[in-house]
Amino acid sequence: MTEKDNNSVITSLLMSWYEKEGRDLPWRRTTDPYKIWISEIILQQTRVAQGRDYYFRFIERFPDIVSLATAEEDEVLKLWQGLGYYTRARNVHAAAKQVTHTFNGIFPSIYSDIISLKGVGEYTAAAIASIAFHEPHAVVDGNVYRVIARLFGIALSIHSSEGKKVIKEMAQSLLDIKDPGRYNQAVMDFGAIICTPVQPKCTLCVLQDYCIAFAGNQVGKLPVNDRKILIRNRYFYYFHILHNGNTYLQKRNGSDIWKNLFEFPLIETPESSDFAELERNEAFRKLFSGIPALSVNHRLAIKHQLTHQAIHTHFYQITIPDEVSYNTPEGILKIENEQLSEFPVSRLIHKYLEII
Repeated sequence: MTEKDNNSVITSLLMSWYEKEGRDLPWRRTTDPYKIWISEIILQQTRVAQGRDYYFRFIERFPDIVSLATAEEDEVLKLWQGLGYYTRARNVHAAAKQVTHTFNGIFPSIYSDIISLKGVGEYTAAAIASIAFHEPHAVVDGNVYRVIARLFGIALSIHSSEGKKVIKEMAQSLLDIKDPGRYNQAVMDFGAIICTPVQPKCTLCVLQDYCIAFAGNQVGKLPVNDRKILIRNRYFYYFHILHNGNTYLQKRNGSDIWKNLFEFPLIETPESSDFAELERNEAFRKLFSGIPALSVNHRLAIKHQLTHQAIHTHFYQITIPDEVSYNTPEGILKIENEQLSEFPVSRLIHKYLEII
């Protein structure tokens, strides 16, 4: 059997498997590129079970590209709250504006135009182009890297330029040109359901007879992932200040994590600190200048793990007596306690709010 014939059989088996075992997902019931795009962005770094509800809420509030483009960023971020990786939400908002300005409000139908959108990479562009417009572009994500590396016994690192090139070429060679969108969904589901990272279901695999890794007992060793992630430790101390029925927030600026989200006044230190050390911090003195006595309640200590950062966090609830005047430092916003739920916050702040 030639390589082309072999690939044709593999593709046919994948498509047949998908017809019987593929997941019934709401965004697969449409060819609307806008809805497909939103689903793909939500599912980056997010499990399907969690992303489904966000997808429904997002599409209900922003049913088309124009409604999203004309929304305020705070509202977009608030709707995204809890999903994490908020750069995705900011990029979606920016890309929606890009579509209205550059493409007259019509979602682009050509791969080269789709990939020009803010926050859209090769994988997302291929998914939209193939599913919505039947363009012959193979998707290559973590699932596809894993399926192809095992299937063809590719021992190159998936993070090396050579490894990526080989796997992308193999992915393209397997693509069903007549129905590229459906094939792409099939191989993604196959990686998510059968060819999983841990404990893959090889006994149920319809490609078992063609899998080089299975034949050589190498399934657990492929794909080769030799990337070493350096974790940066950070130490956050939040102050949930209560005074006369009010509380206080600040907006994160700059290019750091959680840009443009709201949070309680924060002191970040280079190393772990106790409260006595915080009281000697200049930022603490500025925050509570002129306050003779504070009621302090340590409400929560939590480690929040991100891809490249470990955020070691303490939440202190600080009560200032009602009769004491409190003049907030510049950049601190005073709001009524009942308004707190109206502001977009990070998943970390959200975790705290869930317990108080």
